[in-house]
Amino acid sequence: MLRYLKPAVFLASLSPLAWLVWRAFHAGLGANPIEKITHSTGDCTLTFLLITLSITPLRKLTRQYWLINLRRMLGLFAFFYGTLHLMTYVWLDKFFDVHAMLADIAKRRFITAGMTAFALMIPLALTSTKWSIRKLGGKRWQVLHRLIYFSAAAGVIHYIWLVKADLKTPLEYASVLGVLMLYRVIAWIRSRRPAVANVSMSQG
Repeated sequence: MLRYLKPAVFLASLSPLAWLVWRAFHAGLGANPIEKITHSTGDCTLTFLLITLSITPLRKLTRQYWLINLRRMLGLFAFFYGTLHLMTYVWLDKFFDVHAMLADIAKRRFITAGMTAFALMIPLALTSTKWSIRKLGGKRWQVLHRLIYFSAAAGVIHYIWLVKADLKTPLEYASVLGVLMLYRVIAWIRSRRPAVANVSMSQG
């Protein structure tokens, strides 16, 4: 099943980009196409980050262990759309004006948060290969890849600070991230209990 599912998920993950390109060629991006592209790619980035984070709890709760095989691809799509989001700003909005971008980063806190979110995704994308897992070792690789939570949190903050007034959508993202982080905390506490119990028994 996975043999056919992976290509299907890959194509489905490209569909938001295909839809955006189709609308661009059919004058469907509205009066401010740059803003539309920026928001669309930003939404895709956050969506794929949260989907990637949901793989582990879904795998454990449903015992569908094959889901882990999709996590790397979905995480890379988050980075892909994050790169498109950044390039829209760098290229279409600022025309590679480094001084203007540095001034934005210093003065506009939502851009600082967005840049932080993207920067945290870079080491995750660079170490997404099996070779990296072997080189770093499983435990160190897992510790490094917990940066995805910080990246997602920075992305949500970026969105909240950007919209200012209509917080409905960014707060929905924040709620999903909060649930996923709560699951992570509960799972960590449960994993510590056997160790604490064993220490208590050995001391008794």
